[in-house]
Amino acid sequence: MGIAKQYLKTKPVCKVTFTVPAEDAKKVAVVGDFNNWDSKRSTLKKLKNGTFKGTFDLPKESTYEFRYLVDGNYVNETEADRYQWNDYAGTENAVLDL
Repeated sequence: MGIAKQYLKTKPVCKVTFTVPAEDAKKVAVVGDFNNWDSKRSTLKKLKNGTFKGTFDLPKESTYEFRYLVDGNYVNETEADRYQWNDYAGTENAVLDL
């Protein structure tokens, strides 16, 4: 898994690319604070090599909790900036600091 951040000089946003290797998965989405945990608006595209990838413009100088939804199962990003306990889910969420 991986996250790439590209800060834009001309806009107050950061282009964040999420990459999830999941050859056997049918559907992967990234859900979090930035999209109200809505998987319909954040489905990643499956590439020929079996990796799912997607890029989103997120406001910089913000912090977001997120997780991947891989075929209905939540998975954390191993390269997250840090992790935050979530009482509602009873587990940790990955955190993205921009």
